[in-house]
Amino acid sequence: VLILPGFGMIGHICTEISNNDFILGYNGMVVAMFSIVVIGFIVWAHHMFTVGMDIKSVGYFTAVTALIGIPTGVKVIGWCCMLSNCSIAYSSPIVWWLVSFIILFT
Repeated sequence: VLILPGFGMIGHICTEISNNDFILGYNGMVVAMFSIVVIGFIVWAHHMFTVGMDIKSVGYFTAVTALIGIPTGVKVIGWCCMLSNCSIAYSSPIVWWLVSFIILFT
């Protein structure tokens, strides 16, 4: 949930760099963001490595942790598609920061 402001910032940077007035797949991005919020509230236990949980809880939280990758993948693919349809000047440091951020989440 803490990454959501960063995701919003990346969306704005992608639209600015690609010289678009809109985010590619806006409706999908909104649904993905909402899905990250909802799933993020129920996936908290994957941070509890040292606490002994029963096998059913471990299986549930493992599945939900894997499930949160789907909306994140939608956002990353949307950003990559938006950037692939434009000519980018790689001289700006913000472009390298943006590409590094996207690579980190793939």
